[in-house]
Amino acid sequence: MLIGIDGNEANVTKRVGVSEFAYELINQFAQMDNQDSSFRIYLKEQPLDDFPTQTNNWRYKVFGPKKMWTQFALPTRLLLETKKPDVFFTPSHYAPRLSLCPTVISIMDLAFIHFSQYFAKKDLYQLQNWTKYSVKNAVKIITISEASKSDILKEYGVDRDKVVVIYPGIKPKMDMSTLEPHIYKWQEVQRKFEIADRYLLFVSTLQPRKNAARLIEAFSQLKAVKKGELQLLIVGKKGWLYEEILAAPEKFGVEKEVKFLDFVNNEDLEVLYRNAQLFVYPSLYEGFGLPVVEAMRYDCPVVTSNVSSLPEAGGDAALYFDPLNVDDMTKVIEKVLNEPELRKKMIAKGHAQILKFSWEKAAKETLEVLREVAGKKG
Repeated sequence: MLIGIDGNEANVTKRVGVSEFAYELINQFAQMDNQDSSFRIYLKEQPLDDFPTQTNNWRYKVFGPKKMWTQFALPTRLLLETKKPDVFFTPSHYAPRLSLCPTVISIMDLAFIHFSQYFAKKDLYQLQNWTKYSVKNAVKIITISEASKSDILKEYGVDRDKVVVIYPGIKPKMDMSTLEPHIYKWQEVQRKFEIADRYLLFVSTLQPRKNAARLIEAFSQLKAVKKGELQLLIVGKKGWLYEEILAAPEKFGVEKEVKFLDFVNNEDLEVLYRNAQLFVYPSLYEGFGLPVVEAMRYDCPVVTSNVSSLPEAGGDAALYFDPLNVDDMTKVIEKVLNEPELRKKMIAKGHAQILKFSWEKAAKETLEVLREVAGKKG
């Protein structure tokens, strides 16, 4: 069986969201014992150094033109190939146009429908039209939560069996013994980012849907903040429409207590998770909410929104609040900060919750879907 994969989402240096999902699946596919399968990864740029090594059963095909690659270059290549894939997998919304191969796509969420006001017109047009086309023409659709599946069924009216829920995994813990001391020691990371002993942590791309401005407002109301005993660290690269978020600390009088760290590498991020008082994730909508389970992996208690897929990600290990209610958010954060025993119980429950999620499991389940679709070919 020959499996074709669009590898472009994974072929980036700073991976978050769908790019992390794509990379982890590709990496796991390469590590699995696939004697009955070979893989052909299609790219518009040369694969990055951390991609799996090319073998007889694992080949890269790099070609252009790069512009509108999915809509023109890729379908042309698939059409002209003598040996075509038995199934084609794209770990994003966009299936190749006019593909002769049965196709499986992935949809993380439908944020562009629920929060269309936060998307540029050009991006929104592309998401709406290309996703609609891809959903119609795909044999199977993989999504990452029951909440997202419900959204897809409601929006596109497809058969329930066409949409398969496969939970994502979480990053493996770093082997701290193999790292240089300045990378993992708390004191070094603390000095590097100039952070206090006690802090709350938020990790996500800065965009309106992540609700960081309300988090900053809630943070400003905490008693510990008013006593000068707590910081808020906001980790994540700038996305779009982030100006209100950057202006919020001054607006609420906590500009000295809030620090924007931008993108942080995995080694430093693990240290930040491990030493945080609490991870707060106030998102208005998520396809899954991977940072929630990543925080639990590093013994960090989690409070998050009670909407969309986040209760699936957090289970009974997290506490929840109304993301539109700043007072409720403040109350829940305050409760965990003030109750050490509750914090310990949340950490213990987090250890059980993360056992549900692994990239190895996600890759095996994805491969089962691809094999099923390939078996129906013709």
